[in-house]
Amino acid sequence: MTTSSTHAIGPDFDTPVEKRYFEDYVPGSTYTYGSITVTEQAILRFAGEFDPQDIHTDPEAAATGPFDGLIASGWHTASVMMRLYADHYVSKVASLASPGIDELRWPRPVRPGDSLSIRTTVRSARPSRSKPVRGLVHTDVEVLQQHGETVLTLTAMNLLLRRDQR
Repeated sequence: MTTSSTHAIGPDFDTPVEKRYFEDYVPGSTYTYGSITVTEQAILRFAGEFDPQDIHTDPEAAATGPFDGLIASGWHTASVMMRLYADHYVSKVASLASPGIDELRWPRPVRPGDSLSIRTTVRSARPSRSKPVRGLVHTDVEVLQQHGETVLTLTAMNLLLRRDQR
């Protein structure tokens, strides 16, 4: 994977990721970050270790396969998403954990040379009833390639400390 200097594309949070708390995640807010370019070498390396299917590990076999060429593992795409999400979106001071994700989908393949960005939309943010020092944020995440086509979607859940309850 070749990583250029990733950054916000358009508006960003008013509070930097190093000072961001639960209250900064306002439902309806959308932010875009990118990009990371996925190389053929990175696709082969990731798949060789974690997803050894011919469509990800063998360019010759992949050329005659269902996608007419080598594609990245969906899990590789999810890993690129996580890198951008961790670098730019989820708080570096208030993140406690993630209870999981919902609705993971890979609507289009990622190919060598694709540059990936993420678009995040805060779906909901609610304080915890049982633990008032934290809140739960649901975020819709889309991974987009350089032409704006969606290659991954999911809904992330994050537990975050509340600023006013520290």
